[in-house]
Amino acid sequence: MTIPASHADLLEKPLFGHLGTVKADGGPQVTPVWFHWDGELLSFTTSTLRAKCKHMMRNPNVAFSVLDPAQPYRYLEVRGTVERIDPDPGADFFFELADVYGLKMGRADLDDIPYRVRVVVRPTHTTQQG
Repeated sequence: MTIPASHADLLEKPLFGHLGTVKADGGPQVTPVWFHWDGELLSFTTSTLRAKCKHMMRNPNVAFSVLDPAQPYRYLEVRGTVERIDPDPGADFFFELADVYGLKMGRADLDDIPYRVRVVVRPTHTTQQG
């Protein structure tokens, strides 16, 4: 799946995205998230204690959107499948993203370090506007 060149910049900036997961009852849940795009896969950080992680373990179908803060009607939606959930017990990926997003905190400030994971999503479909 190729991200449209017209909207690829939205994945290359430290913007907040919105991750949609499917709850056990089939309903949606949307959570603002930090993300990383490597040109092929989207990655998110979370904890196995969080509802969104439990949702993705049960149902790997997700949706993700990000909008251009300078032009709010310009956005990209990515639908995809969780390819893997990698343990990150040292929270290294969390702190990598924290640096990108400008959050300064120490390991002592994060209470769920042993439960951290990196969720890797393979895009399967995109829509965009603007």
